[in-house]
Amino acid sequence: MKICIFGAGAIGGLMAARLAQKGDAEVTVIARGPHLAAMQAKGLKLISEGGQEIVVHPRCVASAEEAGPQDYVVVTLKAHSLPSAARQMQPLLGPQTAIVSAVNGIPWWYFYKLPGPWEDRRVESVDPGGALWDLLHPSRAIGCIVYPAAEVIEPGVIEHTYGDRFTLGEPDGSRSPRAQALSEVMIAAGFKAPVRPRIRDEIWVKLWGNLAFNPISALTTATLDALIADPGQRGVARAMMLEAQAVAEKLGVRFAIDVDKRIAGAAEVGAHKTSMLQDLERGRPMEIDALLGVVVELAELVGVEAPTCRTVLALVRARARAAGCYPG
Repeated sequence: MKICIFGAGAIGGLMAARLAQKGDAEVTVIARGPHLAAMQAKGLKLISEGGQEIVVHPRCVASAEEAGPQDYVVVTLKAHSLPSAARQMQPLLGPQTAIVSAVNGIPWWYFYKLPGPWEDRRVESVDPGGALWDLLHPSRAIGCIVYPAAEVIEPGVIEHTYGDRFTLGEPDGSRSPRAQALSEVMIAAGFKAPVRPRIRDEIWVKLWGNLAFNPISALTTATLDALIADPGQRGVARAMMLEAQAVAEKLGVRFAIDVDKRIAGAAEVGAHKTSMLQDLERGRPMEIDALLGVVVELAELVGVEAPTCRTVLALVRARARAAGCYPG
């Protein structure tokens, strides 16, 4: 089995290291800059929870042309980077290549084989002009929900701080041979990697917190614990989450937990800076549209009013533009 990690930052590096250590798959990493140079020179180091270190030597290249066709391409880019990367990925794609979309937010393939009035609809917020749908056809897609946390602490070195679950799922809800084979390889590498029939439910439960906590934190600079402890910020987040829940339920999503339990779970993370706040502080593009812009787009689609989400979206876009961090 040939697995390529496209965009091997923190999460991609974690996956590559564990898969390469186990040796059940031929792992290729596509990266760039000092991170690529360090991996080529010294290997990929993973520092796990508890301080255990491993160094592995997957094939590390700078381009899809060098990597060649793969069985699976795991995409761990930020959502806004995917449209520009789609053309670069073409040399990786053979007739049966699966694309494992380990990307935050609503994916470009969301409405593929989703029964109902919006089946095969393209989502403009994450797939402008439908380019991803055409270049990375949803028939190739396997959904992947990322739960671990990791960080590139220096070029070629990944620190894994918590979590080991990557939920997988086909857009049509089937337990396909390709999804099952990937699950088995990931489980052998030490991950929890169940194949779920309702992957969209988990997409929304993860997005539920991100669509609220990320933009609010970027506006207030609050860490997650401080945001949730403050009644005003918590109230705004809760209102956004309830609006989003109404949108998702119109699309057929079932929430296994209620909004207050989801907020309580986020509070347990502690004094954590959300990814959007980190990007703002570092002057990097922020994942606004994949996490919140898409919710407003889908609210319009299903006829749900989402005034709090709309207000926060306008504010965080303005904040990001002022900082040069809005790629939209």
